[in-house]
Amino acid sequence: MIRHTVIWRMAADDAETRAEHAAEVARLLEGLVGVVPVIRSLSVGVNVAVPESNADVALVIDLDDLAALDAYQTHPAHQQVAGYIRSVTGDRLAVDFEV
Repeated sequence: MIRHTVIWRMAADDAETRAEHAAEVARLLEGLVGVVPVIRSLSVGVNVAVPESNADVALVIDLDDLAALDAYQTHPAHQQVAGYIRSVTGDRLAVDFEV
């Protein structure tokens, strides 16, 4: 199994806009469950502590294998969500590892 983990920092400078964008990123990612069939589990959350140094949103997805990761990343629904995410984020870090 592959665990795909991503964290983002929103690009907006003001706290209210950052919070709105982070909530929308989380909502859109949660909407992929049941739409992208290779997702085995998905957990996404908006940061609740130390906003001056923590990232704003974290995502953890479990998939069967690297082929499933590729299928997830190229799925049209994911591509649409990723487009929005790129439009509101500044920094992104990801790690894919076997579990």
